Amino acid sequence: MTGWRHPTLGSEIDRTKPLRAKVDWEVIDGFQGDTLASALLASGPRTIARSFKYHRPRGVMGFGAEEPNALFDVTRNGTTTPNARATLVPLTDGLKARAVNAQPTAQKDRARWLDLLHRAIPAGFYYKTFIAGGWHLYEPRIRKMAGLGQLDPTTTPHADTPIRHARCDTLVIGGGVAGLMAARTALETGGTVWLIEQSRHLGGTLRWRGGEVDGQAWPDFVEDTRKAILASGGRILINTNAWGAFDHGLIAAYQRYVTDIHWQIRPLNTVLATGATERPLWPAGNDIPGVILAEAAHHYLMLYGAVVGRRILLATGSDASYATAAALAEAGADVTLADRRAKTPPAPEGVLLLKSQQLQSVQGRTEMFGATFNDTFLTADTLLMSGGWTPSVQLHCQSGGKLDWDADKDALVPRPGTGHMRVVGAANGTFGLAATLIEAGLPPQTGPDWHWETARPNPLIKGRVWIDFQNDVTLKDVTLAAREGFTSVEHLKRYTTLGMATDQGRTSNFAGLAAMSEATDRTIPETGTTTFRPPVQPIPFTVIAGRRRGDLFNPLKRLTLEGQHKSRGAQFREYGGWLRPSAYGDDERSSAQTEAKVARETVGIYDASPLGKLDVIGPGAAALLDFAFYTRLSTLKPGRARYALMLRENGIVFDDGVVMRVAEDHYVVSASSSHAEAVRFVLEDPRQDRFDPGRVAIHDVTQAWTTLTVTGPRAKALLDAAGLPVDCPAMGLTRSTWNDMPVRIARISLTGDISFEVSVPTSDGAALHAALEAARIKVGGHWIGLEAVMILRAEKGYIVVGKDTDGSTMPHDLGWGGPRLKRSDAYLGKQSLFTEAATALDRRQLIGLESAEVLATGAHLVPLDGPRRSLGFVTSSYMSPNLNRPIALAMVEAGHGSEVGIFHDGTVTRARVTPACAFDPKGERL
Repeated sequence: MTGWRHPTLGSEIDRTKPLRAKVDWEVIDGFQGDTLASALLASGPRTIARSFKYHRPRGVMGFGAEEPNALFDVTRNGTTTPNARATLVPLTDGLKARAVNAQPTAQKDRARWLDLLHRAIPAGFYYKTFIAGGWHLYEPRIRKMAGLGQLDPTTTPHADTPIRHARCDTLVIGGGVAGLMAARTALETGGTVWLIEQSRHLGGTLRWRGGEVDGQAWPDFVEDTRKAILASGGRILINTNAWGAFDHGLIAAYQRYVTDIHWQIRPLNTVLATGATERPLWPAGNDIPGVILAEAAHHYLMLYGAVVGRRILLATGSDASYATAAALAEAGADVTLADRRAKTPPAPEGVLLLKSQQLQSVQGRTEMFGATFNDTFLTADTLLMSGGWTPSVQLHCQSGGKLDWDADKDALVPRPGTGHMRVVGAANGTFGLAATLIEAGLPPQTGPDWHWETARPNPLIKGRVWIDFQNDVTLKDVTLAAREGFTSVEHLKRYTTLGMATDQGRTSNFAGLAAMSEATDRTIPETGTTTFRPPVQPIPFTVIAGRRRGDLFNPLKRLTLEGQHKSRGAQFREYGGWLRPSAYGDDERSSAQTEAKVARETVGIYDASPLGKLDVIGPGAAALLDFAFYTRLSTLKPGRARYALMLRENGIVFDDGVVMRVAEDHYVVSASSSHAEAVRFVLEDPRQDRFDPGRVAIHDVTQAWTTLTVTGPRAKALLDAAGLPVDCPAMGLTRSTWNDMPVRIARISLTGDISFEVSVPTSDGAALHAALEAARIKVGGHWIGLEAVMILRAEKGYIVVGKDTDGSTMPHDLGWGGPRLKRSDAYLGKQSLFTEAATALDRRQLIGLESAEVLATGAHLVPLDGPRRSLGFVTSSYMSPNLNRPIALAMVEAGHGSEVGIFHDGTVTRARVTPACAFDPKGERL
């Protein structure tokens, strides 16, 4: 135990509020404001964790999301969070933390013997060894040994993380000096500015390095900027991680607050000021507890008063580390500064400076006791490393940005103009306070030179050199991957697991890239970079899931007239996300048969409100719909309607429905009940990307209207009795007023009988229901549920997309080949309709089936002779009360005979192939 607490330093802890926690059953003390990592450094043992593969002892290395070692299962207030970084966990009284991947404790881990086998289990060992008998034989045991944190089965996290959507003019990500200066600049141009900062305080490195900004002491500069942001109507989100950049500038951010919040922010402008991560160095044994990043030691000292050691070696090649050495020496530590350079600044007061020092190895087992420079052993209890800086460009790359290699900065930096963000500060390769202020437009400043002498992993060093600390990837693993042909960075990543750990390779990616370029005699730009994917750092599943759990995962939509249907004895089921009447009566099946028969003989009424109603409005509406639908719609006359199919880009049928032209520049797309939102998104893509979005607008008004459909030979009589207009041609619509309320009537049939869709504003739905019910009592007829409607549709061979089609069905498979052959203009999915697969002669076609018994939906169609194979499947099957025989629809390969076998439950029955339409094939009832 070599860390200690300085008696006065620690600007972010409250010494009047002591706290006590347990780590691996050992008590540690701290103060309010501490993190778990700072408390461990100040009072705990050096070995606090075990590595993923070899179970080597590990200690704290960083101070933020880059920390690769200090992972714990943290229990607080009865809730356990697995794999939490000690550097990001606020210390609280009574907190309990268990080191992951260690039993019973990190110090006494039973699996530490695995490190003795390291020569036998290098990278790729699993792929080469566990082949005999199949990987699945070995997988359970290996996974049990290699896992990290454990879920607590007694913990059920609250599903209470709200998702909040926000917009602002400028979003600044990062509350350091670069981010604050960017916020100031944005405020000068007007508009609202939001700022995201992952820690509890603004200021970034100013908090521990200090300094002046534009003539102000840094606390005054931070406070003035904070007030200016809030005064402008902006917002500052502290304890917040921007974890992903998505299409159209969306930024997702996770705020740790009293209750966690998941932000989805759409700014007009985004400024990225996420700083940089300090690189380690690569001597042999660079993972031994007591080896820490130099900037982390400075951070812990000034913010928490936690001094990382008493006898400290600091290995560096940059002026930036001199302030760290000075601060530690002033705090009372014995500091030796070992600089790689021959030409250096003067030694800070109280610091021994050694020049031209090459770090070769670190000595120690469970904690270090010295290091070797230039073949000379130096005694120390702590080694601080500074190998340079790697800009944090993850969000820039997620937004589509590219990187360029800057040899002068020894780093990959954002290529201007390739992403939608403006990158500033260390994230842009601008290191140090003076350079950052100049970048922000202030006059030239003075300050330490943050340039560093290049350091790279040296393959000639003897001993084990760690590249990826969390996933136990060594320099030899990288060279082994190169020898075996895995020279692509993406292949290297997967072969060795380099950069795939929860730290996202923050301290390892650059070293792995440099080692591979050295091993393959290529430059770093030639070697390439990995793909940065969200999340930038791990976030709890509860945050992503939000409140979408149980009944709230996909809540059912409810009908305005649900109460009225219940009063008529309706049974309810879910259809496409809506709770709708399936039938009226106790026995659903027999009631549906009765309702289907009554609807054919007299009249039936059903609630069609869930049918999508997408208003497409504007002078560009016709062109948009022509492109989005398989059937041309610009030729539709106002007051008329047309059945239309919508395809995906792959030519597969996505939805069908009726499109009504209300006026020259106003269409209503009646999408399937379950597809209304999806169809809107399909329309939005070409509206935003292909057409002028200012000439056409799309509004989903489905839930603004109540629609009741009256169908059957006495439909006109029923509307007459209700006082509703019936002067409407087939596939026509009329708009009028009825009892002082607007009403839209469309003569559209989904049943094969004359039908009227009567739509009124939702607020008038109850009045319409009452009027139709009163008329029904006079005229006769029945309210019918969706099961009866399905029977009526199947009798006519009308498809239900998703039921009678699958992921391979194209329009010509359904008998809709006309537009494919006739249309010469561009439309969605057109190119895919002429591929080899689309023109194959054996594509499945829609047919009808006639059989002695009702067929099982999903049963396979098979040849009656020869080897048994699937020719297709039954998509819909019912007993028709109007034909007094079973009916079915199916998809079957072309070239079938007049009879096919139906294979179900091990038996084969016969069915006769018929046209899909079994009832009124000439359409005389319409």
